[in-house]
Amino acid sequence: MQLTVLERLLLLNLLPKEGDFTTIKLVRQAREALSFNEEEHKKLNFRQEGDQTIWNPVNIMKEVKLGDLMVEKITEALKKKNDDKKLREDDFSLYEKFVG
Repeated sequence: MQLTVLERLLLLNLLPKEGDFTTIKLVRQAREALSFNEEEHKKLNFRQEGDQTIWNPVNIMKEVKLGDLMVEKITEALKKKNDDKKLREDDFSLYEKFVG
């Protein structure tokens, strides 16, 4: 799945923080797949301004492969945000990709 910088950051925050051993192991693998390499860091120049992370407006797409369980967990989290009426505009493209 092709993901933007923002989508990758949002997904990193959406992944479960707790679970059984197997789930946490899969979350670690998903975090690695979503993370940024050294070249991307240089191009994007991530920085913190207050409580916001900002970066250079470079269009970097990354092909990320997530397993079925992680896709299920992400889909559940996005559906819950929608049901709780806590979906934000930033979540829109992820919702379309994972929920449809």
